[in-house]
Amino acid sequence: MNELKNVVIIGSGPAGYTAAIYAARASLSPVMISGLQIGGQLTLTSDVENWPGEPDGILGGELMENMKKQALKFGTEIIEEMVTEISGSSPFTIKTATRTIEAKAVIIATGASAMWLGVPGEERLQGKGVSACATCDGFFFRGKDIVVAGGGDTAMEEATFLTRFANKVTVVHRREEFRASKAMIEKAKNDPKIEFAFNTVIEEVIGDDHVTGIRTRNVVTNEETVISCNGIFIAIGHKPNTDVFKGFIDLDQKGYIVTIPGSTATNIPGVFACGDVADHVYRQAIVAAGTGSMAALDAERWLESQTA
Repeated sequence: MNELKNVVIIGSGPAGYTAAIYAARASLSPVMISGLQIGGQLTLTSDVENWPGEPDGILGGELMENMKKQALKFGTEIIEEMVTEISGSSPFTIKTATRTIEAKAVIIATGASAMWLGVPGEERLQGKGVSACATCDGFFFRGKDIVVAGGGDTAMEEATFLTRFANKVTVVHRREEFRASKAMIEKAKNDPKIEFAFNTVIEEVIGDDHVTGIRTRNVVTNEETVISCNGIFIAIGHKPNTDVFKGFIDLDQKGYIVTIPGSTATNIPGVFACGDVADHVYRQAIVAAGTGSMAALDAERWLESQTA
C-alpha cells in the first residue's frame, strides 16, 4: 500500500521551493517531485540582479541551490523524477516512472517554458546575450544594440520596454504584418529607437562567448544578412508545462492552470497552483516565490478544514 502524504509539490523553481519551505515549516512533511530541470528557468539565467536582499546580484543557479538547501533543511523530501500521471480526488494518486504516491493535497508548480527559435548558437549563448525575458535582463544592455524576435504583443512589449536601456532595438518578424494589437504596433512604430526587419527569419545566433550578431534570411528574396547586435530577446511566447494535467484540471485556452481569484486554489478541492504555470502576466521569479508561499498557506488551511 502506498504511503499517504500530506502534500506533494510538483515542480521546483522559485514557486515550488518556496511552497516546500513553507509547507515543511508548517510540519506538513512535503514531498517534492522536482522534474528533470531542477530549479526551473532560473538555472538558465546567469546574473539575477532584481532578487531582494542580493544587492550585488546572484547567479540563477546559485539562488536555486540555496532554495533547495533551505527546503531540505526543514525536511522536504525531493524526488528527482517527472510526474507521468495524476488522478482521483483527495487522496490523489500521483505516478512517476518508478513509483506511485498518494497525497491529501497537491501543489502544482511546473512553470512555463519559453519557446525558442531552435537555430544554431541560440542554446549555446543562453545567458550570454540570448534571453527570453526583457524585464529580467534588459538592464544588462544599456547603450547596446539588441534584437527582438517575434511579432505578437509580447514582442512589441519587450521591444518598447528595452528602449529604456538599448541604443537601438531591431524587431525581426517572419511576416509582413504583425499579430500584435494595433495599439501596441503603433507605440512601437512611433518609437525612434525601434527598427523593423519584416519577412525575415533568424538562421543563426553569432558569437563565441557572447552574442555579436545574428544571421538572417529574407523569406521573399532569400537574401542573407548579418545584423550586428549585443543581445537577442526571443519573444515568440511561452508554453505552460501542463500537458500531464490535461483532462484532470481546468486550463485556459493557452494551457495555463485556472485558479480561483484571490487564491491559488483550482477547480479541484485540494489542488493548488503557483508560479508561471498559472501566471502569464508577470512571469517573474519573485512573483512565483510569492505565490508559492500562498499555495502552501492555502494547502495548510485546506488540510486543516478537512480534519475540523
